[in-house]
Amino acid sequence: MTETTGRFALPFILPGQAQKELFHNEALAMIDAVLHPSVEEVAVDPPGAPGIGESWIVGAGASGLWDGRADAIATWTIGGWRFAVPVPGMMAWDRAAGWWRHWTGAEWSDGALAASSIQIGGQQVLGPRLSEVPSPSGGTTIDTEARDAITALIATLKSHGLID
Repeated sequence: MTETTGRFALPFILPGQAQKELFHNEALAMIDAVLHPSVEEVAVDPPGAPGIGESWIVGAGASGLWDGRADAIATWTIGGWRFAVPVPGMMAWDRAAGWWRHWTGAEWSDGALAASSIQIGGQQVLGPRLSEVPSPSGGTTIDTEARDAITALIATLKSHGLID
């Protein structure tokens, strides 16, 4: 039997183990840190006066007590810093940036989320990028205002990445 869980290395209570409450409390502290995490921001230096339960994503080149802990989620607890190594697909709300970050397995995202489509109220509002829409041309009657409006619409769709 292993002594820790497979994903976040939370400690198991083992048969005959002394001071089981220490292992149980350590597991609860780590669950509190990684279950739907919310981080203050990405930082390389530990804050001077963190609040209990506050978390940060440790940035590259971290120093002090965070040295060598790049990409981990650092959470301040009564017992000091606890570090959780992220697993692929893990998401954390970045309070300072105001967006979700997810761990790709190699790095924390910059807020971009990958999806095959986005639905609101059961209706798809965004899906795969479609092919380019040609600008209006030709015809016997030319309405320049309508053509300008269509050209502006096409440019907007392209700038939003909805069409090539």
